[in-house]
Amino acid sequence: MPQEIENTQLLHIVFGGELRDLNGTAFRDLSQVDFVGAFPNYEEARKAWKAKAQQTVDNAHMRYFILHAHRMIDPRNDQRGDEAASKA
Repeated sequence: MPQEIENTQLLHIVFGGELRDLNGTAFRDLSQVDFVGAFPNYEEARKAWKAKAQQTVDNAHMRYFILHAHRMIDPRNDQRGDEAASKA
């Protein structure tokens, strides 16, 4: 694997909590959402996700998620977003 690809940081955020409904993704209480952490790659995030999911297996309403934050970040749009927010 080329060195530059091997060292690429792809931000993943693991979080979870109790859902209102088993078929949805709305949390029962946003103030109780558990932020597990931010991880530099999917493999590390999956380990953290799996550990939390196993700890809460007895509560069917508990769900943990891996957010692929690197897919949502686009530095080219940051300035335009800040300008639009300041005009609102």
